[in-house]
Amino acid sequence: MTEQASLDVPVVDGRNAEVGRVTLPAAFAVDVRDSVMFEQVLSQRATRRGGNASTKTRAEVRGGGKKPWKQKGTGRARAGSSRSPIWRGGGVALGPQPRSYAYRLPRSARKAALASALAQKARDGQVRVVASFAVGEPKTKLVRQALSALGIHGSVLIVCPGDDRNLTLGARNLPYTTVTRVAGLNVYDILKHEILLIQRDALAAIGERCES
Repeated sequence: MTEQASLDVPVVDGRNAEVGRVTLPAAFAVDVRDSVMFEQVLSQRATRRGGNASTKTRAEVRGGGKKPWKQKGTGRARAGSSRSPIWRGGGVALGPQPRSYAYRLPRSARKAALASALAQKARDGQVRVVASFAVGEPKTKLVRQALSALGIHGSVLIVCPGDDRNLTLGARNLPYTTVTRVAGLNVYDILKHEILLIQRDALAAIGERCES
């Protein structure tokens, strides 16, 4: 059994002043299951893997349509094409072909992994809840200033209740800063970033996603 995190956390405004407290969804206090988180991270990384390596078989290599020499009487080994895999310049036998490495864990395992990642962050004191986090223009400078006002200078995953174009465009040039909707929240990104910054309006949706 893993030590459970407190579900009662402060809510801050854009100047990092406490404006209230909020209770985190129950998913933030489950027992952390390292093994299922590990399996989910492997699954996500495999899904993102390119798998674009491609070699040409003897049927795809150019040339080799003519038999190099007659079948008998030359004293040489029989050959039907100069593009055989045993010839220089020939095709590749059993070489890599474009493929997908993606696989998915069962739904229950994915939910458990997400809840475990959230609980891990809560247990480590790396969950921050902000009343509102928005910028008026899609400018990197504004997002950097907003994060600095909150005292955040390391890697951060910002969770929004919905699409926020200005915030997304403004943060994409900041190193180690990612903006995601609740629907896109995933184990790999949660564990990859040091701070999990959640807008208060997104908390209910996170709880529903972990329970549904």
